[in-house]
Amino acid sequence: MIRAYAAMSAGETLKLFEYKAQPPKPNEVCIKVESCGICHSDISAIDNSWGASKYPMVAGHEVIGEIINIGSNVSLHNIGDRVGLGWHSGYCNTCEHCNAGDHNFCSSTNKTVFSQYGGFAEQVSADEVSVIPIPKGLNYKDSSPLLCGGITVFTPMIEFNITKKHKVGVIGIGGLGHLALKFYKALGCHVTAFTNSEDKDSLLKSLGADEIISSTDKSQIKSLGAQFDLIISTVNVKLDWNLFLSTIQPRGRLHFVGAVLDPIESSVFSLMSGRKSISGSPVGSPKNIKKMLDFCSKHKIYPMVEHFKFDQINDAIKKLKNNKIRFRAVLSW
Repeated sequence: MIRAYAAMSAGETLKLFEYKAQPPKPNEVCIKVESCGICHSDISAIDNSWGASKYPMVAGHEVIGEIINIGSNVSLHNIGDRVGLGWHSGYCNTCEHCNAGDHNFCSSTNKTVFSQYGGFAEQVSADEVSVIPIPKGLNYKDSSPLLCGGITVFTPMIEFNITKKHKVGVIGIGGLGHLALKFYKALGCHVTAFTNSEDKDSLLKSLGADEIISSTDKSQIKSLGAQFDLIISTVNVKLDWNLFLSTIQPRGRLHFVGAVLDPIESSVFSLMSGRKSISGSPVGSPKNIKKMLDFCSKHKIYPMVEHFKFDQINDAIKKLKNNKIRFRAVLSW
């Protein structure tokens, strides 16, 4: 039997839950969970905020652990390998997107949380393609949030060919934003942090911010002029997007990785004046997760985390809901 922590109905506190272990399918690996991050998406799954949850709900999709069993057709991994698993636990592996290495665009993905029991458990299974080797030089105990939060802000760097010559702005410095500061500073970019918090300046500087601007001070933002090649928004609240577009250079981009529930209001003229773009993305492909983990290993980049034991999971979730975690929560057995 596998022990896990599950919500039995929407919004409930998690309870110890056991289910029978199944042998891996031919292309699957079984992972003994060593650590698992808690993401806001896990809370959305527990609370059925997206209307897609099934109960008992075992959330958790930022997993690092050791492979303890493999299916008969597995060729990418071996028993004993330490690996990571993120939002997707499987793909069709036959569509044009999978064949091009863009597995995250596959229309037949399995989700680590919604398609199965997730990583808030002693063990989790996944298709071998969705499982990523952990570099030996990476401090794996602090790294599980990279498997979702990290790749979410790393993907634009790869997709939009960002280099050290570019100026980057990051809106919202929390679980996603603090990693964005670290990534783009390590790349060599000039990085500006947009935040509504007044007590983080010294911290943000240490994370890599060259400049700190209030995300709600319209006059301060307007005074910046058109200077950014890329602005990444990690927030889930409505802001003056036309104002932020005015700070973007010609051919620049306002990119959303935070799930803003309100429609994105922008003037077409704000885009036409400099051939600017608005775009968005979640997570990323296995090939880009590997690139990110190698990048983090090279530059010694880790999320700021608070550690909890699995039997403290409800305390960790409560603290996260109350915005008292700086900046990510990680569970271990």
